[in-house]
Amino acid sequence: MLMGRIRGGDLGALPVIAGLVLIWTIFQILNPYFLSSEVLWNLTMQSAATGTIALGIVLVLLLGEIDLSVGSVSGLAAAVLAVTFVQYQWPVALAIVAAIAIGCLVGLVYGWLYTRFGLPSFVITLAGLLGVLGLQLWVLGDTGSISIPFDSWIVQFAQQMTLPAWASYVVVVLSVGAFAWSLLRRARRRAAANLVSQSYRDIAFRSGGLLVFLLAATWYLNLYRGIGVMFLFFIALVVVMNFALTRTRWGRSVYAVGGSVEAARRAGIRVDRVYLSVFAMCATLAAVGGILAAARLASASQSSGTGDTNLNAIAAAVIGGASLFGGRGSAFSALLGIIVIQSISSGLTLLALDSEVQFMITGVVLVLAVIVDSISRRTRAATGLA
Repeated sequence: MLMGRIRGGDLGALPVIAGLVLIWTIFQILNPYFLSSEVLWNLTMQSAATGTIALGIVLVLLLGEIDLSVGSVSGLAAAVLAVTFVQYQWPVALAIVAAIAIGCLVGLVYGWLYTRFGLPSFVITLAGLLGVLGLQLWVLGDTGSISIPFDSWIVQFAQQMTLPAWASYVVVVLSVGAFAWSLLRRARRRAAANLVSQSYRDIAFRSGGLLVFLLAATWYLNLYRGIGVMFLFFIALVVVMNFALTRTRWGRSVYAVGGSVEAARRAGIRVDRVYLSVFAMCATLAAVGGILAAARLASASQSSGTGDTNLNAIAAAVIGGASLFGGRGSAFSALLGIIVIQSISSGLTLLALDSEVQFMITGVVLVLAVIVDSISRRTRAATGLA
């Protein structure tokens, strides 16, 4: 079955995993410290904020659209968090809610402009990039930069909190157990409907392999500081979004609209609502990523969300396997993609190479990912699976 899917152009995550193994092998040869538990722990923690933003990008890519303003939205959320929490002395939970609400509002505006006037998402979000950036500077005011207290729980969450070793193993076992149960439940439902279902042997093999891998990774990270709570939060977001995309009516509607808008409309799907919800969710996740980034740096400034934040989030989604043509990809695309990008960044930093080299290599990897996507799409079309 697997070989048949590959021959049909459905490569899944195989190119990304193969590329990640190659990247890790090269950097480990060039610097034996690269795969140390300390470097990998920092890699996971640095991936959480941008990875959360990339998760929102995956959603809009599933519709065949784009959001170019996620970096600015994340910077605005960071600014709102810092101003309300530090200057206005709001409770940190209320400040977080306000920052997320601002991001959601921006996404709703995008969705309304798209569905009401039919403006291209490229134009809407490009204008939003500039407008939201201006709003971020206005919120920060003359201060330009605001430090978030190190003793606040939001900063501790992003910098210091890790799971105890025993708790990390419990999380792994429970997570794999839930994964195996979901596969088993799905197989039984398909068998009851007289459809081709996954064998129990295959379920046991996949679940056992995943358990061994996660236990080994957890043990290795525990050699340094363990599993960071912020990274675990990012993983939880990916899992929840994957469930929403694959097991809910809304998720099936997203894939349907991304595959063919007209077919989805004829099937009775409220296409406008799908676009509105996805743009809102993308901006909301960008705001959450901005909050995580501000907490990680313990500050918000005029440079928050600028630089390579926008490009890395979009590149992570594409490199991770989300198709630019819409209709293909998963929530795990954000996880795989950001690990690849952060691996490149960490490896080049250890080699003391300049940032321009990182940009060039990331650009090459992005082009290769798009080429793989294009080839697989042509193969699916040739075999009648597109």
